[in-house]
Amino acid sequence: MQFDDNDAVFVRELGIDDIAPIYHLGEELFTNELYPYLYRTWDEWEVIGLYNTDPEYCLVAEIDGELAGFILGTIITKASLTYGYILWLGVNPKYQRRGVADKLVDKAIARMIEDGARFMLVDTDPANVPAIKFFNRKGFGNTREHVFLSMNLSQHEHYGRLIEYEYQKAERAGYRRVTQRSRRNPNLRAGKPDAAANEVVLNPLVEEEDREKDKGESE
Repeated sequence: MQFDDNDAVFVRELGIDDIAPIYHLGEELFTNELYPYLYRTWDEWEVIGLYNTDPEYCLVAEIDGELAGFILGTIITKASLTYGYILWLGVNPKYQRRGVADKLVDKAIARMIEDGARFMLVDTDPANVPAIKFFNRKGFGNTREHVFLSMNLSQHEHYGRLIEYEYQKAERAGYRRVTQRSRRNPNLRAGKPDAAANEVVLNPLVEEEDREKDKGESE
């Protein structure tokens, strides 16, 4: 299918040089403050993976040669149904309200219909109200919320055991290093490793001077 490049918004397939700009645009759009679910799942492998497996459903929109937006999708075939799935849609804030998202979605859906899709899915962060309203306007409905649960693993008992094990391992490694150095140089003796360097080397001559000084002050 050929795209009309005479429109102000030009849509084409994603190229390898688009991967980095798309990823960085996604970083700008899918922030933890605004959309935590999207933030947690967005990374460069989302773009690279879909570029490698479904390039025909990964499209880029340009306005005057500048990246205006992108859409990343795939087709999934089950025993009795083939459906299209829009995983990511992003529009450059500079070009919002210019029909970029409409053009991207329309082109992606057209390609998926031609390839046998008879059902469409899209999901987004529940807090992304503008996206939900946009997809409702495009004909998507039957909204269902997916429940996500979380756990702070730093409070898990296994985490505490792991930290203790790593601390003890570092402490043992520190003692071994000090002992090895002491054997090589008899003027050095081992001390208990501190938390930062896991190694403390004391000079016995300096220590002797300190003891003499303390003795003189006490007299």
